[in-house]
Amino acid sequence: MAFIVQKFGGSSVANAERIRRVAGIIADTYVDDNDVVVVLSAQGDTTDDLIEKAKEINPNPSKREMDMLLSTGEQMSVALMAMALEKMGLPVVSLTGWQIGLSTNSEYGSARIKKIAGDRIRTELDRRRIVLVAGFQGINKYDDITTLGRGGSDTTAVAIAAAMHADLCQIYTDVEGVFTSDPRKVPNARKLDEITYDEMLELASLGAQVLHNRSVEMAKRYGVNLEVLSSFERKPGTKVKEVTKKVEQTKISGIAKDTNVARIAVMGLKDVPGIAFKVFQVMAKKKINVDIILQSIGRGDTQDISFTVPQSDTETARAALLEAQEAIGFSDLSVDESVAKVSIVGAGMMTSSGIAALMFEALYDAKVNIQMISTSEIKVSVLVDEKDADRAVTAIHSKFFD
Repeated sequence: MAFIVQKFGGSSVANAERIRRVAGIIADTYVDDNDVVVVLSAQGDTTDDLIEKAKEINPNPSKREMDMLLSTGEQMSVALMAMALEKMGLPVVSLTGWQIGLSTNSEYGSARIKKIAGDRIRTELDRRRIVLVAGFQGINKYDDITTLGRGGSDTTAVAIAAAMHADLCQIYTDVEGVFTSDPRKVPNARKLDEITYDEMLELASLGAQVLHNRSVEMAKRYGVNLEVLSSFERKPGTKVKEVTKKVEQTKISGIAKDTNVARIAVMGLKDVPGIAFKVFQVMAKKKINVDIILQSIGRGDTQDISFTVPQSDTETARAALLEAQEAIGFSDLSVDESVAKVSIVGAGMMTSSGIAALMFEALYDAKVNIQMISTSEIKVSVLVDEKDADRAVTAIHSKFFD
């Protein structure tokens, strides 16, 4: 007997037919004499629909009330799935985040998990029931419902697996596993049999949408055995683990594209010690994540600093910098949202030379101009014009994998 946590995303449970298909996967896992906990996301576009309903009533609702509203999508999913499994004659119970004792802090809309009691889950498993858990949600010290933000259901599944020492955590998606690039954009993208936590974390952070980076970070920290596989086809997926077998032969594992970025240029700064601190302190106070940074020497005694932020933070960043313009001391500010970040990731890069050169050669051949560059031990990221992003990904993929 094994203890298996399974997570199914919104597209996997989007309608009645898909719910029945997923119920079949869950049933097969259960009848193999496994303890099964299943985490579900809201159906299809339910969360987006709920957000639109809120806007009809109040364009600026409180985050607390939005969490109350958005948490209902996952509750609907687990109840419907429980009904499907009941019809198959299987013992099942659906539970919300607060019912399993998933405690969070009080950051409504982007709460962080503090602990999972898990007593209720263990009690139900001891009764040989399939346990269905509403993902994406928990409860804070005020007994208010909170939501975990983007990728919250992935995080819920991995947190349960970590807290209760599950043997395996399976993340079911609409693709067969982790690919070298987006198979919908790059037809010859290859599915990986396995990938390291570090590689998967980089890919998730850089725009790959298979797993959310918070869930991968947690899986790495607690040694959770992860597998990414398709809910539409019964095929082996991609295992995410600490060490993979072919890390040296495979110089890079994947290519990611992120169009949710904006470039901010702060120009005419004084060329004195501490000026970068002043700029990025403003971003830190607004809790804005900064990625690629380029500091250039201007004319005379001035310099420019360019950096990227998520597009969702663009206006906040612009307003904060303009408010602090006098304190920082810059002459001009520009924001460009028509950019994209393209990245290569691979643990094999640490022991191989010339990887960046190959990437840049591919972009040169494709006539794609590079605006900014960022590197680490296992990644190289470049900023390009958004209209060139897909062409850049295809060219890089061909260079490394064809």
